[in-house]
Amino acid sequence: MRLSVLDDGHRRRARLFMGVTGKLSGVPSPDIVKLLLYRPGFLTRPLLELTAPAMRGESYWTAGEREYLAMSTARVHECPFCVVTHAELTRIAGHGEIDPDRPADARPELLVVQRFLEDVSRNGTLSPPRDLPAHAVREALDVNLVWNIVNRLANAFGFELLDGQLKVGTKALHRAGYRFPGFLLADGPADLRESVFEQPARTSPELRRAAGTGDGLAEPWRDYAALVRDASHRITDDDVRRLLAAGHSENEVFEVTVAAAVGAALHSFDAARKGL
Repeated sequence: MRLSVLDDGHRRRARLFMGVTGKLSGVPSPDIVKLLLYRPGFLTRPLLELTAPAMRGESYWTAGEREYLAMSTARVHECPFCVVTHAELTRIAGHGEIDPDRPADARPELLVVQRFLEDVSRNGTLSPPRDLPAHAVREALDVNLVWNIVNRLANAFGFELLDGQLKVGTKALHRAGYRFPGFLLADGPADLRESVFEQPARTSPELRRAAGTGDGLAEPWRDYAALVRDASHRITDDDVRRLLAAGHSENEVFEVTVAAAVGAALHSFDAARKGL
């Protein structure tokens, strides 16, 4: 990944966990696992507490349909890692009810909410579909919030799939229901906004809040954070190298990237929920 700390900066318990699971599965831990276990007290805890019920809790949408919506969000953000991963999860969780390669065969309600979520991912200002139950739209928005964050981070940090990771990783993720063992997680705020924007960290809350909105952010952060929010697929190795060359640490880049991704995702989520 573009930040070396995401590959080798983990706590001892996380390194042991990834080492054991890697030996058992025969493949190294995917980049998404490394990201979530790098600093679990920052972002990870509230994000996972959103993700597990959104993707595998009770819902108007089946597990396969939610994976399909996640795949659709990945296409909006042009995230190859996420598109391939959620296409495979759609097949695993859908049990044949939905084919990611043949979306026209899905139930009409799914296609309606899919189009709505694609608009939400881009601007978050459109009115929700009125021919769906409000709770169904809210549940779909929860799915969309999670992956609007993760897709931006996957693009910014340069997630890649190694040989063998797709089949093994998706099966393990589905089997675990998007939950991680408790001993891998750290204490920290349970609220997403507080975790990312308010708690003490390597960067100031003021910088992280500015990264989330773009308001009052100075260079070299301004252009980079704007890319994370609006066009994460365009981020390159050089963009990250420039920040490091300017004297910023990898942990500072990590926190500002997370703040920009979460801020953009919450902006569209809040606007769409307001429409309900």
